[in-house]
Amino acid sequence: MSLRNKIGSHTRPDLPPSQSRSTPPATDSPWGPARIALTAFFAVDGFLFAAWVVRIPDVRSQVSASHSALGLALLCLSIGAVLTMPLVGRLCLRYGSRPVTVGSLALLSLAVPLPAHTHSVTALGGVLLLFGAGYGGANVAMNSAAVDLVPQLRRPVMPSFHAGYSFGGLVGTGVSGLLAGPLNTSWALALSAALGMAVTVGAGVVLLRSPAVPTVVPEHANRTAGPPDSAGAHSGSARTHTRMLVLLLGLTALCTAYGEGAIADWTTLHLTDDVHASSVVAATGYGAYAFAMAGGRVSGTWLSIRLGQTRLMLFGGLTAAAGMLIAALAPVVPVAICGFVLVGLGLANLFPLAIARAGTAGGPQGVAFASSLGYGGMLIGPVVIGFLADAAGLPLALTTVALAASVAALLPLSVGPRGTDGG
Repeated sequence: MSLRNKIGSHTRPDLPPSQSRSTPPATDSPWGPARIALTAFFAVDGFLFAAWVVRIPDVRSQVSASHSALGLALLCLSIGAVLTMPLVGRLCLRYGSRPVTVGSLALLSLAVPLPAHTHSVTALGGVLLLFGAGYGGANVAMNSAAVDLVPQLRRPVMPSFHAGYSFGGLVGTGVSGLLAGPLNTSWALALSAALGMAVTVGAGVVLLRSPAVPTVVPEHANRTAGPPDSAGAHSGSARTHTRMLVLLLGLTALCTAYGEGAIADWTTLHLTDDVHASSVVAATGYGAYAFAMAGGRVSGTWLSIRLGQTRLMLFGGLTAAAGMLIAALAPVVPVAICGFVLVGLGLANLFPLAIARAGTAGGPQGVAFASSLGYGGMLIGPVVIGFLADAAGLPLALTTVALAASVAALLPLSVGPRGTDGG
């Protein structure tokens, strides 16, 4: 049996009626209301996170935090996200991923302006726990909703949703940067929150009114082949197999996010200190990487159809590995920036496809588990690079991103045959 979930007519008697119905007929329109609304959710998620990131230095000054104290406060955001993700996976199974998506984005929108009103590191850590809960919950719920929608579209469109996130982040960074002078932190984050809530309400109405699709159920839940006395053993074996698939895909997400986190925090420093670029050029280098990643995700659906998901992940990981070696070791700025562009193109579709396939194999809880591992990779990447940079220099430390990308490229080969996922 293919590793992809056969959900065409499966039902779940233990799910609410809206989730246990048969899959609606495949739509001929690649951009129906549900897909547009869900893309808007991904975009506003990226916008809100970028709006916060741009204001971190201002909030740090406001609470008079040292570097270590700020690091602990930011860790609270990660803790809130990681603790929330498994819970949201269960909520998606019980209530459906679409209502949970709307609720999570509403929580995130409400939490965005709170850091601007804190005046101590302790208070900042507390509100970032809430921020992380909204952010982590939104990412699990949105990806679960996308996994549910993909079979109806009959196109591997998961990368396009993550392209929305990337472009939302780019817009959020640009707008927040332009507003940094005219508006103080409180007003800037409040306006971002208002925009987030407006999109949540508008897109939420469209998403909840769109024809329902069933929650993707783990494949082992539908495997009933074999005589009745062997059903229990068969189910247990299938469940173990599914868990192994989700683990491998989660590790793929971890390796990919390791690189994304490391590049986000260390690219400009590497370009300025090691390649001797000006601060403006260094910022342009990171921008080139971010635009390359967004562009790679826009083309991800087309590439998935032409190459198959496994081959796309293989080629993407190897491209990112080669690009990272060039970026880390090149002695001149233009070549280093070209290396970062290759990294962005290579990493672009690894994380979306890993999460999509984890959701197909394990349902919303598969999305939650793989997302948690991926988020962990984004957390440890900058830290590991920092320690290695102190010991062996930043260029050599950044080559570990190439190693992680290579592992991310090879892991999907163990998930399924190359020719079965071209979808």
